[in-house]
Amino acid sequence: AGFIKSPLSQKRLTQDSVELYCEAIGNPIPEIQWWFEGNDPNETYAQLWDGARQDRVKINATYNLHSTSTISIANLTGDDSGMYECRASNDPDRNHLSKSPKVKWIRSQANVFVIERPEIATQVSEHSDKLTLSCNISASHPAIMGHKWIHKEKVVQQDDSKDVFTSYTIIGKKEEHSGVYECVYEANPQIKGQVNVSVAPQVTAYKKSEHGNEGDTGVLTCKNPSFPAVTTWSWSKSGHGVSALLENASGRYIIKSSGNKTELRILKLDIEQDTGDYFCNGTNSYGTGDATVNLRVRSRLAALWPFLGIVAEVLVLVTIIFIYEKRRKPDEVPD
Repeated sequence: AGFIKSPLSQKRLTQDSVELYCEAIGNPIPEIQWWFEGNDPNETYAQLWDGARQDRVKINATYNLHSTSTISIANLTGDDSGMYECRASNDPDRNHLSKSPKVKWIRSQANVFVIERPEIATQVSEHSDKLTLSCNISASHPAIMGHKWIHKEKVVQQDDSKDVFTSYTIIGKKEEHSGVYECVYEANPQIKGQVNVSVAPQVTAYKKSEHGNEGDTGVLTCKNPSFPAVTTWSWSKSGHGVSALLENASGRYIIKSSGNKTELRILKLDIEQDTGDYFCNGTNSYGTGDATVNLRVRSRLAALWPFLGIVAEVLVLVTIIFIYEKRRKPDEVPD
């Protein structure tokens, strides 16, 4: 057996995750195992299994043309620092309890250094039509080589400053720029902070006006593009100057809601009962928001009226042509 790819030493912060990769080749295809030795002088190598360390360790292996194995450890702590060893062997006696393998396990090692996560103080300040987000590291930290600000997986600002303080300014209304912003310090390892711009739900209707045929199922949808997500959705319908709350238990109404979307389904639409304005209301810890959807219910025969109109027009034209032909003089008929 021989290694094609070996694991690489890495630095990580506490609460981060780490992934090590190992790839071996041989005939027959070798088995791959993962072993660990901590920084304690009295600690010896111990084999790692999938689900170890309170299910924080995950090992995925494939044995096809050659062997590949990946070990990932989530929510790192200081005790995860140490030497990780990828071992490979294709000796038939490699796992025998009494026999020693003729061919020893080959080994490839990588160090994982877990550093205590530095504290990052975050702040959101609003002045006039500007919103300023800031991050500041207040504890010991690795050398900083620059900063990035990320929003919705896109880099919105980047610089080469080595300062512990970084800020990002947003021009516009707070409600239009809500969400999760990340301040990233370029270091080894990378340090990330999170700044939340939170507002009351900015509820909008997917369509302000919906149409449905009598007897069919009507679907009305509202969404909330702002942050944080809605915790409680509700639907109501206007009628006789008051709004009636709609619930799933009523039989004809089915309401399905998630954090950013709510949907109202009305079964067996009725022209008299279901035509009107519907209100969707969303609530989170910062307030409430609502939107209106107008529903129009058409008769099942409504789709036939255009067709009947065309038929009537054709009949009128045929009748006019027939009468005209009957009244034409004989000498006007061409040879």
